[in-house]
Amino acid sequence: MKIEVPTIPEYNEVILDPTNTALIIVDMQNDFVRKNGKLVVPTAENTIPFIKELVNKARNAGVLIVYTQDWHMKDDPEFKIWGEHALAGTWGAEIVEELKPEKEDFIVKKYRYDAFFETSLDYILRVKNIKNTVITGTVANICVLHTAGSAALRWYNVIIPKDSISAITEFDYYATLRQVDFLYKGKVTNSAGIKFER
Repeated sequence: MKIEVPTIPEYNEVILDPTNTALIIVDMQNDFVRKNGKLVVPTAENTIPFIKELVNKARNAGVLIVYTQDWHMKDDPEFKIWGEHALAGTWGAEIVEELKPEKEDFIVKKYRYDAFFETSLDYILRVKNIKNTVITGTVANICVLHTAGSAALRWYNVIIPKDSISAITEFDYYATLRQVDFLYKGKVTNSAGIKFER
């Protein structure tokens, strides 16, 4: 069966005020990114340079940077769906070396797909007066999309740099972009098109 992908509008440039923007890096952890990870996403490693470029731009502009970290207990019910992964305190749960957080960054440990679900993420964003969320990482149609959806439902603007997210299949990747555009009225762009300017 062939499915035609609807046209997804893309923005060549998205200019964001660094004082009210957050860069959110979703689950760029060894188990999802490295070839010997427990739940590896085939294209996740390819997104590292693009995410790193965004991190560098964000740091230079004083943009809030938030990392999410999938963090599971040994008897986590989610393992019945995906098998054991991102076990708390293990190598697999660590954020990849190339994107290591710095002292001033926030790390939000999450137990479900949605980084807002029973975490401090919304509190952090509200205290910092954030309006715009640039969401990157993996897995596109799971943790990235659930986080983007929760951001949109809280009236944060959602921006997705399409070269900075990865999915298990191409279908899942395009389904994510479609949902962000169609359902959440977010903006789809590339990492190079994001500018942090007052």
